[in-house]
Formats: sequence, structure tokens, C-alpha cells
Amino acid sequence: MLDILIKNGLIIDGTGSPGFYGHIGIDGDSIQIFRGDISAINAKKTIEAENRVVCPGFIDVHAHSGLVILSQPEHHAKVRQGVTTELIGVDGNSYAPFRNHDDFLRFVELNSGLDGNPPLPGKWSTVEQYLNMFHRKVAVNIAYILGNSPVRIDAIGWHSGVASSSDIENMKSMIREAMEEGAFGLSTGLDYPPGNFANTDEIVALCEQVSDLGGIYHTHVRYRLGDGYLDPHNEAIEIGRRSGVPVHITHLSQRSSYPSGDRLLQLVETASETGQDITFDSVPLYPGSTRILILFPDWVHDGGPEKIKEVLSSSSGRERLKKEIVVTDPSWQDMWVTYFKNPQNYKFDGMSVSEVALARNQHPVDAICDLLLEEDLQVSYNAMGSNLKTLPAFITHPLSMVGSDALLLGDHPPPRSYGTFTSILESYTRDEKQMSLPTAIRKMTAFPAQRLGVRNRGILRDGMKADIVVFDPLTVKTTATRTNPKQFPIGIQHVLVNGIQVVQDGRHTGALPGRALKFNRGSI
Repeated sequence: MLDILIKNGLIIDGTGSPGFYGHIGIDGDSIQIFRGDISAINAKKTIEAENRVVCPGFIDVHAHSGLVILSQPEHHAKVRQGVTTELIGVDGNSYAPFRNHDDFLRFVELNSGLDGNPPLPGKWSTVEQYLNMFHRKVAVNIAYILGNSPVRIDAIGWHSGVASSSDIENMKSMIREAMEEGAFGLSTGLDYPPGNFANTDEIVALCEQVSDLGGIYHTHVRYRLGDGYLDPHNEAIEIGRRSGVPVHITHLSQRSSYPSGDRLLQLVETASETGQDITFDSVPLYPGSTRILILFPDWVHDGGPEKIKEVLSSSSGRERLKKEIVVTDPSWQDMWVTYFKNPQNYKFDGMSVSEVALARNQHPVDAICDLLLEEDLQVSYNAMGSNLKTLPAFITHPLSMVGSDALLLGDHPPPRSYGTFTSILESYTRDEKQMSLPTAIRKMTAFPAQRLGVRNRGILRDGMKADIVVFDPLTVKTTATRTNPKQFPIGIQHVLVNGIQVVQDGRHTGALPGRALKFNRGSI
């Protein structure tokens, strides 16, 4: 007898092939496809999927859930839009290994405006221990990629400087250990110190190790490099070419400062056509968000969070910052702050930096400095950053998949946090017909599973794991907005993770069946 039978649905299996009508049986955590008469099949529970699409669970290849989900394990914002697997550790900012717990706490503080600083259910130091914190304790599956920041902190410290040959060997050793314990490769966030203190040669050397072990390189490129347009992406391509590692460029789009999106896509296409293994992801919803510390130049960060606080507290430091931080696009008026823990600052949540500065009767830089000091560096901000007119060319590109890059912080997270994947189903397929539904689903399922090397997921086929979404293609809709972002999408009726219903009739069941997925080992 089956545990669950999903019957009469339009099965779109994730491969990009057209859908077919059929039934899916779930036995434990695995599936079996049935067509035709199912009168002889018995199941403990039946889900009627008539007039519904049944597809694999969505895989988010850029998730900022590495700490937040440990304190909010039901993970409503993501699982209720159909996400069943997330890649964490992105942007070079990951949370294992940390052999020195004080360094871990300092890094959490430094990165709190990006990944939060929630209460945690325990301690860990290794990748294996960290992954165990998620296994069967959260709503979705977790895949982990090692950020270069903790690797660099362990080998070199919090300061800038060129890595020595012995430093490189120490970092390679950490990468080997992390990947043996389940990490899928290496990530960088080359706008985020201390990881961005690494030069190209250092990253190439580390990626040689990743390549030897069969992993991938996942990069937020160095946007300030050279012309700030093609040069940052050329560096990523060069790293892949020199090291032999597969390259994945995250949140690729035409930024508002770029003269064109075509040349950027041509750059990636040329690399692919000449034999390089390269892919990217793009985000369909804007504004984006990140820690507001990203506005400060590298010299402020050179030494870790203590150095940052020293600069922010210094009148001379602030005067220098006012000269060096030139904000034009977006402007102070188009940057909205969020994520406060002190009650006296709650009133600022969702306001622009200009509005906060006016309310506090301060220069915008002074206002940001004081808020960061009052909030232990954890302030986030949202802002537009991409050309929405050219965004469809990136979303629909054959080398593109979907990553949310969604912060789950504060009272005003970006709408993408609650609606990235449903916006693909709603806008890009049904309403605007930018691509077919099977193609869109492949970008959110089989393609990212293939890229990561996640086995037994991303496709609906006999024996695959039962990560499944059942949705209404006519009503699925993102309801989150910039000013009212914490709104769940509609049209996602059922979500199953490892054969367990996490969403039933549009409501969370409270189940926590997520697993830690390990590189080269499949799921546990």
C-alpha cells in the first residue's frame, strides 16, 4: 500500500519535456509514476490534482537561510512558494568550519545584516556538525557550499593582504575537509570583506582544489573591479578557465549602471561556446537587499567588526566616509532600511535612508553609522539595482536558473523573499508567456539539481525522492509587495518534502522532514 497517491494531475517532470496526465505514488520518500487505470492501487492518503500541475519541488540556488531557518525551522516564506531545497553558504559567507568560536561569533555579527543574528539551537565547528543541525529538523532540504570568508579568516585572519603559499595550502586543506563532509564547492562574495580581500590568484588556487574534488565555484562577482561592468565577470570566467572549475555566476542581470545587458550575456555565451562549464542564476523580483555595511569601503573592514565599530565611532572616520561614499543610483531616497532589534528604532523599519536621516536630523552617513552601532551592525537595506526592461533576457536564457537571493530579516524584507518562484509561474509563463511552463519548471528543478550534483531530486521519475509541488496554474500568484512584503503567494496547494506533506491545502502542516544533502553522497 502506498503512503500517498497524487492522482489526475498534469505531471511536468522537470526535464523540460511537455507535461502528461498521470498519477504519482509515494512510498516512504520515493515516487512511482502511474498512467491509466489506478483502481487497483491502494493508498493511505489521496491528493486530488485534477486541473493542477504536479512538478518537482523548487531548488533555490541562492538562499540566505543558513542561520534564520535554525530559529524558524518551518520556513514558511520559502516552502509556501514551493521551495523544497536551498543552497546556503553563498556570497562567500558561510558558517562552518570555524575552529575558533570567537571568530564564529564575530563573523555572525559582521554578516548579521545579510543572514541575521537569531538565537541558535546549539553550537558547531565543522561542516558535518553544521549540517546535522538541519537534518530532519527543518522544513526543506539543505545543500551547503563553503564560503571563502571562513577559510580566509582561519588561515590569514581578518586583515587584508596577499596569502602566502602556506596560507594557500592551509585553505586548500580546509576545502578538502569541508567537501569530504558534504560541501558542494566554494562560494565567493567579492564585495564582502574579509572574503573579498582574496585576489584572483588566491581564488584560482582554491578553485583548483575544488575542481579536483568535482565541486563548483559559485560567485557574487567583484563588482568594483576595473570597468565595473565586463571586468568583474571576466574575472569569474578567468578563474574557471585557469582552475578548470565549473563556474556559476549568481544574480546575473544588467545592473542599472551597465550600458547594456547584451554584452554581458555574450560574454557568458562565448565562454560556454568555447568549452567552459558556466551557468548563472537570475532573480525575477526587485528590489534586492543586503547588509548596509556593503556601502563602506574595504579599509573600514580591514580588521573585522571591531575595526568597523572604531571607524563608525570616530568623527574623523565619519568625515572620510562622507567624502568616499557617493550614493547616486540608487539614491538615499531609494534605499529602505530594515531589521532592528532596539525598540527605539522600530519606527525606522521600511523607511528610506533619507527619511531616517531627516527624522534624526543627521547626515545620511551619520544616521547609518549610529544605527549600525546601536544595532550591533545588523541593519539591512533594500534597493533597486537592475534594469527591469532587460531582465527577461537573463531569466529566460538557456544558461540561467532561478535563485531568490532573499533576505528573511526585519519587517520589510524584499518581496522576492515570499514570491520569487511563484512570480516565474505567474508572470514569465502564464501572463507574459516569456517561456513555456516546462522550461520554467526545469530552471527551478532539474537544472539546478544537475548543476549542484544533487542526486535523486529535481525530476519526477520512478525511484526519485518525493519532493513535489502541486499548484493551480491559473491562479498561482505572488502577493508580496515592497510596502507589504510578508504575504504568502496563492495557488500553491501542496508541497511535499521527502514524501511528507509540509503544505496541505495552502497551509503549513508543521512538519520538518528536510534533510542535509551531501555532495557526492546524495541525500542521507
